[in-house]
Amino acid sequence: MKNGAYGFGIIGLGAIADVHAKAIATLDDGVLVACFDMVPGKAEKFCEGHGGKPYGKLEEFLQDPELDIVTVTTPSGAHLEVALAALRAKKAVIVEKPMEITTERIDQLIKTAKENHVMLAGVFQSRFFDAPKAVKAAIDAGRFGRISLINAQVEWYRSQDYYDKIGWHGTWKMDGGGALMNQAIHAIDLLGWFGGPVDEIYGQTACLSHERIEVEDVAAATVRFKNGTLGIIEGTTGCYPGFSKRIEVCGSKGSAIIEEENLVYWHFDEEGPEDEEIRRRCMGSTSNGGAHNPLDVGFIGHAREFANVVDAMKHHTAPAIPGEEARKAVEIITTIYQSAREHRPIKLDS
Repeated sequence: MKNGAYGFGIIGLGAIADVHAKAIATLDDGVLVACFDMVPGKAEKFCEGHGGKPYGKLEEFLQDPELDIVTVTTPSGAHLEVALAALRAKKAVIVEKPMEITTERIDQLIKTAKENHVMLAGVFQSRFFDAPKAVKAAIDAGRFGRISLINAQVEWYRSQDYYDKIGWHGTWKMDGGGALMNQAIHAIDLLGWFGGPVDEIYGQTACLSHERIEVEDVAAATVRFKNGTLGIIEGTTGCYPGFSKRIEVCGSKGSAIIEEENLVYWHFDEEGPEDEEIRRRCMGSTSNGGAHNPLDVGFIGHAREFANVVDAMKHHTAPAIPGEEARKAVEIITTIYQSAREHRPIKLDS
């Protein structure tokens, strides 16, 4: 710790690391103390803007005596090795989405965290905004009645240049997938959070709008949850100019629609005393988020999630999104890929 605050360190200093650093800077009980990147000079430049001590060797970074919590922001398919090293060094670890690109690799992280008695958390910052929390609370309270349909739509746009400029974009090895694994995963996480365990998925994928990429730029899937509710997942990076991600919850006694992190519809057959306050707090202007600009990502959700991790550390409790919870969205996505390859519906194991 540093001056009574938990010391944060960042592994991998690409674009999303800037969001992590800004989020850490808002914490009352957290401070950025160390940054690591294997590219010479990158850590030094990053620390000039955000503070902390720069490291070019992972072993030295993990030995920093002030380091308590590590956030991992390397390319998706490079999360495993550095996260394992941090867990074995007895550091709490927060891994950017997706936690890893297969459930088998995530299971390794979960197992290692348990063996070393340290915290493992995955980043799904959308859960920490007021609108998704209000929807989840209403679901848990039974206000929607019998939920018939939960839809997740991510109709975004990425230019060919987005894939051409960064070599790992659009590859199975480092991206783990395309429009679903990289872009739609937050909406898919909310769909699973709202609907509960998934029973069966039938998906189709294609690459229609881009060249020279290995993965899908469009996908559609039907979902059956274990409680019988149906769902639809749509994801693409070929929808110009890109629209806000959208989650719809449709029930026999009420319905709600979220665009980006705000409510755009909230209505029940029996109005509750809290509903006007929810509308006031959760409805408002909705940005397009990352719909057409991958760097148009705020840090408020990350800050709230990092504060949750710090609180869990202080009180020796589980974080809101432990490894097991972060695994669920990846399982849904990889099952869609399997279904598309095999041209059949697939039942989930978990």
